[in-house]
Amino acid sequence: MRNTILFGGVNREHLVSVASAQALAEALPDADLWFWNLDGLVHFFNRGVLMSHERPFEVELPISGESIGTIEAAIDRARLEERVLVLGLHGGMAENGQLAALCEDRRVSFTGSGSAASRLAFDKVATKEAVAKAGILTPPTLSVESATHDLVTYGKLVAKPIADGSSYGLLFVKSLEELKEFGEAVHNEAYLFEPFIAGIEATCGVLEHNGKLIALLPAEIRPADGVFDYAAKYLSPGTNEICPASFGEKVNSTLQAMALKAHSTIGARGYSRSDFIVTADQLFFLEINSLPGLTKASLFPKELAAQGIAFAEFIQGQIELAVARFDN
Repeated sequence: MRNTILFGGVNREHLVSVASAQALAEALPDADLWFWNLDGLVHFFNRGVLMSHERPFEVELPISGESIGTIEAAIDRARLEERVLVLGLHGGMAENGQLAALCEDRRVSFTGSGSAASRLAFDKVATKEAVAKAGILTPPTLSVESATHDLVTYGKLVAKPIADGSSYGLLFVKSLEELKEFGEAVHNEAYLFEPFIAGIEATCGVLEHNGKLIALLPAEIRPADGVFDYAAKYLSPGTNEICPASFGEKVNSTLQAMALKAHSTIGARGYSRSDFIVTADQLFFLEINSLPGLTKASLFPKELAAQGIAFAEFIQGQIELAVARFDN
């Protein structure tokens, strides 16, 4: 079967996807490259153009290569040519289950979670409900209608899009004036409201590796300005990411256990990354990512390295799982 890196996408995370594709292409030197452009068409892509592209988190990738057609046409072609789709995609159809469903319907091998798990993981509210039933502590879910009262109660609120990643749209509401300004945003996009919980952000990857499900060593995140948004993740040199995290063995092992439970609860496959807030006496689950970033600036590859697992070894393992997906 032919390994094919599918990257780009038609959502706000396509820039991150390009950076992930650069890391994947380096690990898979013989893989073909398919770029899913913002106009919805998929193109064959030149490896040299991809690898020489600078500032991928900020600058759009120029189109380079013959068009294959729509994403449906590309998946049809992948089936006819017996390709394995190595997903360097994030957000949108790649993580909400739509792309996985297209591949499942055509029995095209692809890396990452299946459609049902992806749909659940992409909905932050549904994910919180599912993991809470499994015994994982989450912050209270507040409503837009009660936000004024909740702001008085908690003093500060966090608002984030229910279905988005890379910390796009993350907002902190500290005053009634800010709440009023934010009211306009909820008309265009569904938001999740939570109390702001003061603590240290942490993340923990989970991996199917050599026939076992393992939790990677957690990472601790200390952004320079206290907010781990898109700029802090990918652009700020002042963000300090510590892996393994310095919380101590008890907290780190609890984070690993929670990440494993979250992964299993949503039915994830291959790999995932769960995010947390660590306070002085509690650990709160925030969300799970079914296709976490694989860029050189991303946390999952750093956790792999801390675990002693080479990135190329990780990718080969994911390809093997993808090929085995339709064995039964």
